[in-house]
Amino acid sequence: MKSREAQEQATVIQWCNLQSNKCPSLKLIYAIPNGGYRNKIEAHNLKLQGVKAGVPDLFLSFPNGFYHGLYIEMKWGKNKPTESQEDWIKRLSAVGYKCEVCWSSEEAIEVIKNYLGIK
Repeated sequence: MKSREAQEQATVIQWCNLQSNKCPSLKLIYAIPNGGYRNKIEAHNLKLQGVKAGVPDLFLSFPNGFYHGLYIEMKWGKNKPTESQEDWIKRLSAVGYKCEVCWSSEEAIEVIKNYLGIK
């Protein structure tokens, strides 16, 4: 993940942590650390353990009555989802998960608030 994307994602997690006393479902969000560059041995070991390219960056594992959970793929600037990310988003959406691509922490926080019905 690019540095600015990482900062934006960290801001989302920080907001969730700060709001989690008022909204306990926010305690169920976590990062999926599939991105980044790794040496060949580490990449091979992670692949054997089930890491898959393209899985979105964040997952809120809380059903909201309509969706099973919320996946967020963070992007920055002119970055676009990769083909494998688009494939994952389509497959996850097809089985009942809400999936969003967000280009800022503000956008991701709004998506989370709307998903959970937070004013």
